[in-house]
Amino acid sequence: MAARQDRTPFMLSGPPVTATVSADQLLERFLGASARQRRSLLTQVLQRGAELRPLIADQLDRLDATADDWAAGTLIQLLLAEDDALSQGFRQRFGDGWLAVNSASGIDYCPLQWALIEQRYEDADRLTSEHLRQLAGADACTRGYVYYSEVPPIAAVDLDSIDRLWVVYSQGRFGFSVQIRLLRSLAGRWEQLWPRIGWKQGGVWTRYPAAFTWSLEAPEGHLPLVNQLRGVRLMDALLSHPGLQQRVAP
Repeated sequence: MAARQDRTPFMLSGPPVTATVSADQLLERFLGASARQRRSLLTQVLQRGAELRPLIADQLDRLDATADDWAAGTLIQLLLAEDDALSQGFRQRFGDGWLAVNSASGIDYCPLQWALIEQRYEDADRLTSEHLRQLAGADACTRGYVYYSEVPPIAAVDLDSIDRLWVVYSQGRFGFSVQIRLLRSLAGRWEQLWPRIGWKQGGVWTRYPAAFTWSLEAPEGHLPLVNQLRGVRLMDALLSHPGLQQRVAP
């Protein structure tokens, strides 16, 4: 897989869309749409970002910061696409990030949230690995990786927080819950999941970090990463954790 160094703010597709509705109407439709409808509106929202940006701050007050709505994350990233008074106002108001997340272990997820808001996905992936080691315990931190047997005791609230951050700030494309959904769609066939999420191509594991795609152009479920060179047991333990399983509808 070719390395991706593109840091463009959003993934766009399709031709330019004529402004057939007002910016207010488009924003209302986007926020009130079903998941499938929202996907069809996403291109319009991103293409008309300049019109929408002045409206976003007021809309955020109406949205649930304890949920996992990726529409909110997309609007936040759109708001911060320019370095101006609008983006500076958001940064001052939400210095710890907009999404409300908690930790049973006292972990500060603010750096992870800002890495994801700013679409620094490689940095976010490294922070996620670090947090998983912290959650697994001192031994995992010392050795530098997590054993599969250390996953079950991890507090559900922390895995929920990490996953919600990834989902919200990736247009719903990344996160452990996304990987669970994809694995279920493949009837649990791990050998089919790896190429589906871009971790293996032609029977060869994707080389870290240069060959992974650190942008929204990556395959769905591409991030966050788990070290598969140690086998499937760690990934299986993580995706089987009740704290993540409950986030994916059966």
